[in-house]
Amino acid sequence: MARGFARVTLVGNLTRDPELRQTPGGTSVCQFGVAVGRRYKDNSGQWVDKASFFDVVVWGQQGENCAQYLSKGREVAVDGRLDQRSWDAQDGSKRSKVEIIAETVVFLGGQGGEPREPVHRGGNSQPAQPARDAAAQDDFRDIDFGGDDIPF
Repeated sequence: MARGFARVTLVGNLTRDPELRQTPGGTSVCQFGVAVGRRYKDNSGQWVDKASFFDVVVWGQQGENCAQYLSKGREVAVDGRLDQRSWDAQDGSKRSKVEIIAETVVFLGGQGGEPREPVHRGGNSQPAQPARDAAAQDDFRDIDFGGDDIPF
């Protein structure tokens, strides 16, 4: 079989709150949607706004972090690979879907950095406990950069 290259990087906004599940083996998996907009001129010279929508899957600890800190509307950068799944629907028809299996998710456009309660779906998962203390939220706030020693 020929080898191909199915990698994608996108920057967009979450279309829904992340959903966190656990596999039967206990591995965390988080799913969310990302909308990516673009603007272009059509043949008549009018500006057209178009959005594309993508489903993203994030595994393990990174998925838990996404479920804890991301919410609908938050801007993210996602880098990963494309994966197509196929299944038989209840009506007997064949269905397929292409998803982005994220390898890296970068949180952009801050919303206060406060943890949020993750949305759990299915499995026997327990809600994650917010693990950040006040000192961690104030990282860098009280750093003394030496006043006049900054060369700019």
